[in-house]
Amino acid sequence: MSVFDHSEFDQHESLHYFHDDASGLRAIIAIHSTALGPAAGGCRHWQYANDDAALTDVLRLARGMTYKNAVAGLRFGGGKSVILANDAKSKSVELFRAFGRAVDSLGGRYVTAEDVGCSVADMRHVNMETNFVSGLPQDGEGAGGDPSPMTALGVFLGMQSAVKFRLGADSVRGLRIAVQGVGSVGLNLCRLLHEAGATLIVADVNNDNLQMACDELPLTAISPVELLSSDVDVLAPCALGNILSSQTIPELKAKVIAGAANNQLATEADGARLADMDILYAPDYVINAGGIINVAHEYFGDSSAAHVRADVEKIPVRLDSIFAEAQTTSRPTNIIADELARKIVSAGAANRAVVDSATTLQPA
Repeated sequence: MSVFDHSEFDQHESLHYFHDDASGLRAIIAIHSTALGPAAGGCRHWQYANDDAALTDVLRLARGMTYKNAVAGLRFGGGKSVILANDAKSKSVELFRAFGRAVDSLGGRYVTAEDVGCSVADMRHVNMETNFVSGLPQDGEGAGGDPSPMTALGVFLGMQSAVKFRLGADSVRGLRIAVQGVGSVGLNLCRLLHEAGATLIVADVNNDNLQMACDELPLTAISPVELLSSDVDVLAPCALGNILSSQTIPELKAKVIAGAANNQLATEADGARLADMDILYAPDYVINAGGIINVAHEYFGDSSAAHVRADVEKIPVRLDSIFAEAQTTSRPTNIIADELARKIVSAGAANRAVVDSATTLQPA
């Protein structure tokens, strides 16, 4: 099957496969759009069931980054990369240096950072081969570093907005909140929720992550299978995507979905399924934009942690607008968000075309 016929192909600008035998690198970089700026999105290091699953993931994630960056008002287009993990060869300096050379070969059309399975240390190794990388250690008050805390902060603030809209609650205090996945983002979110007085129920397929969360915070750990149907006020998906589907949605008891995972809906129609059950869904790429906001401030420079936080604090305002329009028009929140993102990207593409045309017409 041609990639142009792939179910997740959505007029992506380019798709790049990379292989480096010495390091064991097998990677895919997908650039969905550069209408608003260089395509930006993190690198995911993951063991996929097969190569097609990796392709499906990177295509969906790249499009999601276009929408995320557009709605967040960033000077970034959308892209994403996946490194296909291999049990036979673990992560290494050589692997990420090879990936850095792959990124550099694209000449700045794609800017990477850490995502699932990658760390700040990994990005330092990427940076040995390219400057088209963010999420690097910073000194002093400069913006940057691990984007996970800012992702968690944005989700926390957005969740407060969602519970006020759907439940009439002024805060999360006393609410039962299920967090699926307690890695870097999920654990930071749990800390914020605990400080705010929420009751936490968590699950993670990674026992080390789960044990770390249990050692630090008062919470109830249950199996991932039980979590989705647990009797809670809010479900916060903070692991991988495609968890809200025609099979799982009927079992949900939560009235609010607000989490950090990308591509939480298995299909576009699942947004309508949630709305039909009177479950308020905070579109994932709107609520989880804190990390890429942090990345953008670092990449473009001349910014501070305070500036990052101020921009992250705008996330609830965007969600409030989406929630209100969805209520007024009786349409799902994911559809409202997608339309907004596409409108912003289309305007950016039109403006770029005008600039390109004017440049072309300049006399020699």
